[in-house]
Amino acid sequence: MRFFSHRKHFSDLSEQEIIALAISSEEDDARIYRGFAEQLRSEFPATASVFNGMASEEDQHRAQLIALHQDRFGPTIPLIRREHVAGFHAHRPIWLQNTLSMERMRAEAKTMERNAERFYLAAAARSKNAATRKLLGDLAAQEAGHQVAAEGLSQTHLTEDTLAREDNTARRQFILTWIQP
Repeated sequence: MRFFSHRKHFSDLSEQEIIALAISSEEDDARIYRGFAEQLRSEFPATASVFNGMASEEDQHRAQLIALHQDRFGPTIPLIRREHVAGFHAHRPIWLQNTLSMERMRAEAKTMERNAERFYLAAAARSKNAATRKLLGDLAAQEAGHQVAAEGLSQTHLTEDTLAREDNTARRQFILTWIQP
């Protein structure tokens, strides 16, 4: 039996759909970062602050994209998500696990930022509207710079003492998970 996909290919998306996809992707990424922050808040408040800062950055991107969408296409944003687009970078739902290490969360955040940068570069290359192309290109550059921003947030929130304390707590938690039956 042959199954048909109801997913569109990226190359078949209109500019409105690309912007809508970018909006929903920014919303998802902000939620993921806030989820990471919530998981870390009690034991690692400084690292939680870094993830909250990253979520705020994603919120700013979303706001820019919504403003562009309203200017170009009006107030109704089509519902399109990553899973609706064939070949689009889909996140593995690892953030649903309650046992993610800080390092795993940080690695996932780096992957998310790289994927977002690639998406914006591809989307900008397809755009024929100057304002859309500029915003998508700017967002690609910002996503590329998020690693620098994350480093800045880390330097603000993660002093050497804080990092040492968080690392010791993380090691203790890891050891306890191996010792307990």
